[in-house]
Amino acid sequence: MTDPRNPSTPIADSPAGRAGGADRVELMQTFVRIVEAGSLSAAAALLGTTQPTVSRRLQMLERSLGLRLLQRSTHRMKLTEDGERCFARAKELVMSWEAFEADLRGTGNDPEGTLRVLAPHAFGQEMMIGPLADFLERYTGMKVHWFLQDREPDFIAEGIDCAIHVGELRDPSNVAILLTDVPRIVVASPALLAGRPVPTHPEALASLPWLSLTTFYRNEITLTHEQTHETARLTFDPRMSTDNLYALRSAAIRGLGVGVCSAWLMAEDVAQGRLIQLLPQWRSSALPMYLIYPYAKIYPARLLRFIEAMRAAIPAVIDAEQRKIR
Repeated sequence: MTDPRNPSTPIADSPAGRAGGADRVELMQTFVRIVEAGSLSAAAALLGTTQPTVSRRLQMLERSLGLRLLQRSTHRMKLTEDGERCFARAKELVMSWEAFEADLRGTGNDPEGTLRVLAPHAFGQEMMIGPLADFLERYTGMKVHWFLQDREPDFIAEGIDCAIHVGELRDPSNVAILLTDVPRIVVASPALLAGRPVPTHPEALASLPWLSLTTFYRNEITLTHEQTHETARLTFDPRMSTDNLYALRSAAIRGLGVGVCSAWLMAEDVAQGRLIQLLPQWRSSALPMYLIYPYAKIYPARLLRFIEAMRAAIPAVIDAEQRKIR
């Protein structure tokens, strides 16, 4: 029989295998090759096997269907009425099967189908639309369902294919590809600092009102000096707490308090003077950004191509924003 991954590669006939559904596809492949080639011997040459083997496969297919597909004589071969109907459907089936295998094994050049992706709310709304648009323009047969939530999904229960996740991971059974690290900076508005001395050490921040981003810090945070590696641990009673980066950014611009936030989100505000980066040499630990998905033996081409695209695009996107405040 033929290897379904490569119909031209012969493999041994197996009585155990002949009863399987996969073998039906292989027999259909042989039948299509016979009709297209015009003879059993020509089909055997195309499949890299012998004429008796091709004849045996045809007989097996006819027995399994309970139909006569070909009328054969010494010098002539003709499709029966059932054979004509079978050939049309078999050719469609074989083509679909080969495309299906190529997609599942990631060998297709143009993956098709729908990808369900969970992305962080702020990052997925602002920074990833460009890379996503590039991906969809390149693979025109693809569709993406784009969900924005700041959490790690239950892939199976929610039917999610993959997720972009910032921060530590909960489920070690998932595959996790580190895309980049997301630096965090300390910011405040000029209005908040008006009439106050500019802080030169983290201890000076304790007297200021604070904003809390509950997904990453609530009432304490540790800052590290980039050169000396000195650490300073701050505790505070936040004036406002939120689980949304945009809300934290807006509150910081309005002067409600000091906030620690992903540098990429604040970079433009710092560059335009809407916010001031406090203690530039002191940083909260960078957050890892992963692309995560459930483990499987075979991955569809649409997922593999998306992973390739994000691994190439996301580090460059983050780096471009970082340059604004370096």
